[in-house]
Amino acid sequence: MKRIRITHTTEYYYRQPVTFGPHRALMRPREGHDLHIACGRFDIEPKASVRWLRDLDGNSVAIATFEEPADRLRIFSEVDVDLFDEQLIDCHIDPNARSFPFHYPANEQLGLIPYRLPSFPHDGPALRDWLLDIYQPGQIIETRELLNRLNARIFEAFRYTRREDPGVQSPSRTIALGGGSCRDYAVLMMEAARHWGFAAQFVTGYVQMDAGQHGATHAWTEIYIPGAGWQGYDPTNNKAAGDEHISVGVAPSHQEASPLSGSWSGPANAFNRMEVSVQVVALDQEVQP
Repeated sequence: MKRIRITHTTEYYYRQPVTFGPHRALMRPREGHDLHIACGRFDIEPKASVRWLRDLDGNSVAIATFEEPADRLRIFSEVDVDLFDEQLIDCHIDPNARSFPFHYPANEQLGLIPYRLPSFPHDGPALRDWLLDIYQPGQIIETRELLNRLNARIFEAFRYTRREDPGVQSPSRTIALGGGSCRDYAVLMMEAARHWGFAAQFVTGYVQMDAGQHGATHAWTEIYIPGAGWQGYDPTNNKAAGDEHISVGVAPSHQEASPLSGSWSGPANAFNRMEVSVQVVALDQEVQP
C-alpha cells in the first residue's frame, strides 16, 4: 500500500465581477477496494454553499451555489489517498470471454446498454475503416491481446498534443488530424471498443508521474470484461491503468465525467484567463496498513 497526495487548484480570472451559476465539480477520487481516502479538504472562493451527491455512475460530485459576484473563481482540492496493489490476472476473465468475439452474459446485458451505444454514431464508417488494420471481422483472437493491440495502435499511430480548450474531438477528427489530447485518445478507444461490441466508459482523474515530475489530470478508458470487471487502458501512455492512475469520474459519455462545469453571467469580454495547478506526489514509499 502507498499513500498519494493530490493537490488540484483551478482558478478563473475575470476583468470585472461576474455572477456565477451553480457549478459541478468532480475532484474527489473514487473509493473502493483498491483506493481509500485518508483525509482531504475542498475550498471554494467566492463564498458558496456546497452539497455533495452521488450521481448515476457513483461519482462523488460537489454542487456549489454562489452567494455573491466576484472577479475570480478559485476551486481547491487536496486529498490523501491510500492505494492498494491490484494484479491484473488473465485467468480472472470468464472462460467464455477469453476469446473475441464473445457475448456478454444475459444478466449483464441490460445494465451494459449505455456503455455499448456509440457517443458518435456518425463516426461508424471512419472507425470501421481505421480498425481493419487491427482486427478483421470473423477473426478469433484472445480478448486481452485485441484490447492491448488497440491501446498500442492509438499510442503509435497518433501524435499527442496538449489542448487547453474544453470538450473532445470526435474519433473521425482525431483520425483525420492524426493526433489529439489524452481526452481525444480516451474517446477514440472507447468508441473503437464499442464498435466491436464491448462495453466501454470514459474515465477522468489523475496520473502520478516519474520522480521529480508533477502529476497531472488525465483521461483514459475502461472496458468491461466478464469475470475481470472494468479494466483500464491508457492509450496516451500505451499501458494498462495501474496504481499510478487515480480515477475521479467515470461515465458512458465524456460530458458527464467533466472535472468542472458551470456557468457565469456578465459582459461577453469579462473572461480573462484560466490557470490550473496539479500535483500528485507520494508521501511515503510504502505505508503500512
